[in-house]
Amino acid sequence: MKHRQRHIIATVAVAAAAALTLAGCSGGGSSASFDASTPKQLSGTVSFWHFFSDREAKVIQSVVDDFEKKNPKVKVEVHSGQDDEKLQKAIATGSKVDVGLSYSTDIVGNFCSNGAFRSLNTVIKRDGVDMSQFSPTVKSYTEFKGTRCAMPMLADVYGLYYNKALLSAAGFTAPPKTLSELESMAEKLTTFNPDGSIKTLGFNPTMGWYENAAAHYGPAAGAEWLKPDGKSAISSSQGWTELMEWQKAYVDKIGWDKLNTYTSGLGQEFSADNAFQTGQVAMNMDGEYRTAFIADQAKNLDYGTAPFPTADDHTELYGGGYMTGNIIGISKGSKNPELAWALLKYLTTDTDAVVKLANGLKNVPTTTDALNSPKLEVSEQYKTFLDIASDKNVATTPASPLGAGYQQSFQDFWNKYQSQGGDLQAGLTNVDKQIDDALALTTGP
Repeated sequence: MKHRQRHIIATVAVAAAAALTLAGCSGGGSSASFDASTPKQLSGTVSFWHFFSDREAKVIQSVVDDFEKKNPKVKVEVHSGQDDEKLQKAIATGSKVDVGLSYSTDIVGNFCSNGAFRSLNTVIKRDGVDMSQFSPTVKSYTEFKGTRCAMPMLADVYGLYYNKALLSAAGFTAPPKTLSELESMAEKLTTFNPDGSIKTLGFNPTMGWYENAAAHYGPAAGAEWLKPDGKSAISSSQGWTELMEWQKAYVDKIGWDKLNTYTSGLGQEFSADNAFQTGQVAMNMDGEYRTAFIADQAKNLDYGTAPFPTADDHTELYGGGYMTGNIIGISKGSKNPELAWALLKYLTTDTDAVVKLANGLKNVPTTTDALNSPKLEVSEQYKTFLDIASDKNVATTPASPLGAGYQQSFQDFWNKYQSQGGDLQAGLTNVDKQIDDALALTTGP
């Protein structure tokens, strides 16, 4: 399904090529400019592309309907189910895209640097938008080198889900706080069939399964992606080495073949057969949106949520976690930039709109007023993610002209390393080289 597990670009080379392509042809040359002053009346048609579908698309439509009621002379043409690949191609070829919603903060560096999403700096200043209502983390993933080409439209925050009944049956009264606790508890929670195959799994350490992504694990050990100059810091960041050594040893303890066989037979992540929802996996890394899926698909599941465990020597980081979000921008080729800005501003800064979106999608609001609104529906499980989002140790992935390419290069290596092993440091050094070579292509000599 769509944006969870962020569908990052297949290779660094593809990301670099996409950056160069978009830089040359994004949006065409007939776009209109923002007005010098805020329009007193709005009228006309504006197109809005987003990736949501089914139940979630209905939530988006309900908020768009509210916008049209407030602006009766404006018609919003909604294009749902448009993933990032379709959005990028549409903007690059000059298709009619006014407002585009992406599930990935990873495109911000690319889109801001090549102009595919136009800069919002002038209209933010013109209309007096209070950017202090957004946290530093949220602001960091909606701009690149001083250009804010996007605004945040809710956030995803990652933590640990745990099956209370299964933990209680195994004698546990609280979730794990360190990776060693996670592993030892999971080992006790894992059961086997008579033939030795896995029956239930305490925790699935398979990288690439569901939300098991390098980006989501990184904050557990304070791992760093990029150096200040934008080059790769992966081989020199001890956090990555520590996380990979732990995960590989854990995989080896279970047995790769046995683990892979079990994992391949589990249900799809966003189906009612999700392995955590069915009790096949007792603890799992996931985002806040899972609370909405559980409410819809597994109403009787007795579960809790907590921050994801940290590396044993980084317990000071406990309480934080990985945070990313949906970002929304205006296409360079938009012929209705004022209508596009009005819609974008409504979806991202109007408190009632943000709260309605958050309640329907169960994503985390990104404005202070929405977070404090009495209309915000907060369950015990959902509150965990609000706390993580406001924790001093919450972290995100940095913007880069490579988009998500630098993450994918590392992810590909980790996916291979977990089953095949090899020289870890040499492999990480090679990942650095791939990333730095791709970066050189985007910046030129």
